[in-house]
Amino acid sequence: MAASSLRVLGIDPGLTRCGVGVVDVDRSRRATLVHVGVIRTPPEAPIGERLAAVAEGIRSVLAQHSPDAVAVERVFAQHNSHTVMGTAQASGVALLLAAEAGLPAATHTPSEVKAAVTGYGSADKKQVQAMIARILRLDAPPQPADAADALAIALCHAWRGGAAAATETTGLTPAQRAWADAERVARTYIRSGS
Repeated sequence: MAASSLRVLGIDPGLTRCGVGVVDVDRSRRATLVHVGVIRTPPEAPIGERLAAVAEGIRSVLAQHSPDAVAVERVFAQHNSHTVMGTAQASGVALLLAAEAGLPAATHTPSEVKAAVTGYGSADKKQVQAMIARILRLDAPPQPADAADALAIALCHAWRGGAAAATETTGLTPAQRAWADAERVARTYIRSGS
C-alpha cells in the first residue's frame, strides 16, 4: 500500500452474518478492494461462542491486512430487540478489537453510509451493492449484502474524514479540500462543546 493511501476495515456487525471489508483509498478518493468476506455463526450456538467466533474472524482480518483504521456501522433502533442486541454485542467486539490493536475506530449510521456511496441516505441494499461494484470496479456486486455493506462502511469512513485526517489536504481537488476543511471545523466545534 502506498504511503498516501488509507487502508480501512469496514465492519457490518451481526451475529449470524458479520460483514468485513478492507479497502485502500488514495488521496484522489480512488478506492481499491483489498478483502471482503462474511463471518458466520450458527444461530443455535451459545452467545459467548458466537461472539468468540466473530472476534476470531475480525482478529484474522486485522492480522492479515493491517488496516490503518476501523469503521463500524452504528447500531440503530430496530423493532426486533433480539436482533439489535446481537448487533450491538458484535459492534462492541469490533470496537474493542480495534482499541486493542491501537487503531482509530469510528461508527457511521446506515443513512450516512448510504449517502456516502450512493448520494441518497435511503438507498436500498441493491443500490448500495451496485454502487460498491462500480466504485471498486468489480465484475459483480459483492454477496451477500453484509459484505457490500462492510465495504460501504469502509468507503464512507475514508471519504468522510478518515483520509483527510490521515493525509494532508495537498493533492486534493478544491471540492475535496473544502469537504476536509468543513469536517475539521465541525470536529473542532463538537470538541469545544459549542
